[in-house]
Amino acid sequence: MKIPSQKQCFALIRTMGMMDHIVDHSVMVGNIALCLSRHLKKHTPSLNVELTTAAALLHDITKTRSLQTGEIHSETGGELLENLGYPEVGNIIRQHVILDCCKETAPVSEQEIVNYADKRVLHDEVVPLSKRLEYIQIRYGKNKTFQKRIAVMWEMTTALENKLFNHLPFSPSLLPEKIVPHIRRQ
Repeated sequence: MKIPSQKQCFALIRTMGMMDHIVDHSVMVGNIALCLSRHLKKHTPSLNVELTTAAALLHDITKTRSLQTGEIHSETGGELLENLGYPEVGNIIRQHVILDCCKETAPVSEQEIVNYADKRVLHDEVVPLSKRLEYIQIRYGKNKTFQKRIAVMWEMTTALENKLFNHLPFSPSLLPEKIVPHIRRQ
């Protein structure tokens, strides 16, 4: 399995011309994913921390472009990474908005961690799920199709939060205190 290093991730971010605020968001998502992965690895030893971190950093890799093209950035971001030779990273990126599936009894996966980490970051700040949902509803909820998608996403994210934190030694409200900014913008 090929996983881009942090240096390679930031080179790709620069190549794609990601807007600064999207890069800042991605760095914070990366730091949350790193924190959660390290803690959850004790319960799920098969978790790949490097894979999770790289996918978190790159989860919005085509977001800037999508603002002009209208493309679905989770899909095009996943395709981009797959075409660059990182299919596992691409699969996680593809699922960062809506997971293919989330079974409470299945082991925690890298895509679940990245998906959840993204839902906890508003711009570059760690916030409760309710605050992020409120933002998503205001920003994207005018479209009837998106309203249904948001409802499905939110039901899944709430279940995902319960799944993750059943295996963590702290509650969701304490997550901001647990984040150590190991990943810094390059």
